[in-house]
Amino acid sequence: MCHVNPKAAALFPGLCRGTALSDNVPVWLATAHAQTANSRQADNAAVPGLVGERSFEAHPTVQDDGNVVWWLVDDTDHQLAREALREERERTAFLTEASNTLLSSLNLERCMDVIAQLAAEHLADAAVVIAPRSARRLPVVLCLRGGRPQRFRWDVDPSEVPGLAEALQGFPPVPSRWIDPASAPEWLVPEGFGTVGSIVVTPLPGHGVPAGALVLLRRSGETAFSDGEEVFARLFAARSGAAMSAARLYAEQVSLTQTLMRDLLPPALHQISGVDFAGGYRASRDHERIGGDFYDVHPASVEGEESFAVLGDVCGKGMEAAVLTGKIRNTLQALLPMAGDHQRMIDLLNGALLNSHHTRFATLVMASAVREAGSVRLRVTSAGHQPVLIVRHDGTVEEGSSRGTLIGTFPKAPATTMRETLAPGEFCMLFTDGFTEAKGGPLGDEFFGEDRLRAALSQCAGMPAEAVVEHVQMLASQWVGSGSHDDMAVIVIASPRSHHLSAVDGHTRGRFTA
Repeated sequence: MCHVNPKAAALFPGLCRGTALSDNVPVWLATAHAQTANSRQADNAAVPGLVGERSFEAHPTVQDDGNVVWWLVDDTDHQLAREALREERERTAFLTEASNTLLSSLNLERCMDVIAQLAAEHLADAAVVIAPRSARRLPVVLCLRGGRPQRFRWDVDPSEVPGLAEALQGFPPVPSRWIDPASAPEWLVPEGFGTVGSIVVTPLPGHGVPAGALVLLRRSGETAFSDGEEVFARLFAARSGAAMSAARLYAEQVSLTQTLMRDLLPPALHQISGVDFAGGYRASRDHERIGGDFYDVHPASVEGEESFAVLGDVCGKGMEAAVLTGKIRNTLQALLPMAGDHQRMIDLLNGALLNSHHTRFATLVMASAVREAGSVRLRVTSAGHQPVLIVRHDGTVEEGSSRGTLIGTFPKAPATTMRETLAPGEFCMLFTDGFTEAKGGPLGDEFFGEDRLRAALSQCAGMPAEAVVEHVQMLASQWVGSGSHDDMAVIVIASPRSHHLSAVDGHTRGRFTA
């Protein structure tokens, strides 16, 4: 050693003029000096290393006489900043990945599984995800690092864990340093985990209501959770709670939708008091289940009286049309005691639509049918709807004579009622214009039309009502192919060739609305 300035002497107390460098500096600096001295040239790269707890960069300069001068620059602050930036980038990347993974599933149980597994792999040695109490038990997912999530339903007291009961209610978390790891109850610690060294309990905030709580566990001997790690855990918990809340909200919406749509889906129509009813529906788009066409069948409340059927078409498609469809359906159900007077029902329904906020109109056709002496007596009233078609036993197709005004547009909606008798093997078909106006054919731009529909029905003489519906739907589907089309709804009311009364509760209603 030739020369040492005061700062270098303070950094390396044993280093002075005439001493060996390798005996008084860290190995990384001694090694770098030996390599530079032997090559008698210095590359431009600085040599990093630690001196005690501080970080330095050593820059060599080779003098003409072969001696090497080392300039040491304290890089501790920069190193800490770089380390903090690296950790922040890793945490940001983790939170982004976690958010994407969590939001990819709208199933609550799978969402809890993902939260527990991510937390165990990246934040702690074990993680416990606890949802709000359900049926007197706590839904729980537990996961060890490197393991798979396990689901439980615990009948335990969350107040046994400091801060857990409060976290489940959405209150701010209790600092980890305030929680005695020895106080953790047995049910919280995974089997084979060992001694708990530190615990973090943080709420999982949801949309308006708490989504649950997250418990992180570290083994004894591991570094306890730092304040920074607790803050990061809360950031992760915020994203996890949002995902759980979204999954729970989705589940509630699905349940509500299924409940509301239960009466809107196609029912299995059947024979009612000696009269065959069959119906079919196809939405304008294959991925939709509801639309602007609808039909209902209401069995007579008393044996021997008329059963009531209605088929209608609301202007428009999709959900907006379905909303008005539901209003019409509910109104008609309320008016069932007046089913003996079709015109009265139409007038009241027309007034209800005119007084509503809806600007759409609708057409419909009503039919009342009852079995009498082997035949079916039929009353049909059309309100702006295309005429019904009646198919006789010899294949003759007749057009119904009832005419009327569409509903929801004019103050009055006058209509005429036709009366017909269906002999055994004959049927009456109520349908929407989705069939006749279906575009298709060889060039894809031709209407199916009423002539083709009549010809098809003529071949269905004597067929059961359900077979007629299936045949008409098949022909329409083949005609349109993959092209666009309107909603299609159809009801067939038939007089069966043989009279077998079905065991049907007269108070049970078959209903379909789309």
